[in-house]
This record gives sequence, structure tokens and C-alpha cells, in this order.
Amino acid sequence: MKPASLRFFAGLALILLGLAALIRPDFSYTKDSHDAKLGPLEFTVKEKESVHIPTWAALAAMAVGVALVWPRKG
Repeated sequence: MKPASLRFFAGLALILLGLAALIRPDFSYTKDSHDAKLGPLEFTVKEKESVHIPTWAALAAMAVGVALVWPRKG
């Protein structure tokens, strides 16, 4: 793969991720945190984690993506 096309796809990915972060800045996921086995019984604690992506980070990702996609002379 040519470096120019790799740069284009990386820039496009950054633009799309930045746009997704602007549309939905908070997302959550479930993580298994504690496992306990007591004989035949098994216990698992699932914790819900949240992540907030700041607006400045989404805009910065989009700006870097545009800079990568923008055609260069030479």
C-alpha cells in the first residue's frame, strides 16, 4: 500500500472518529472486575464504566484528519 493512500485512510478514520465523538461524547461499557469461586459456586462482579471524550479532543482529531487527507503538492 502506498504511503499516500495509507495517510488518506488514516485521515478519514480520524475524521469519522472525531465526528462520532462530537455526536456522542459519552459511552459506557461493562467490565468484569472480581471473580470468586467458592466450591461449585462462582461469583462475578460486573462494573459499568463510562468514558467522556472532550469536545477539544474530537475537534483536534478531525483537524489532524483533515490535514492528512488534504492533498499536498510535490
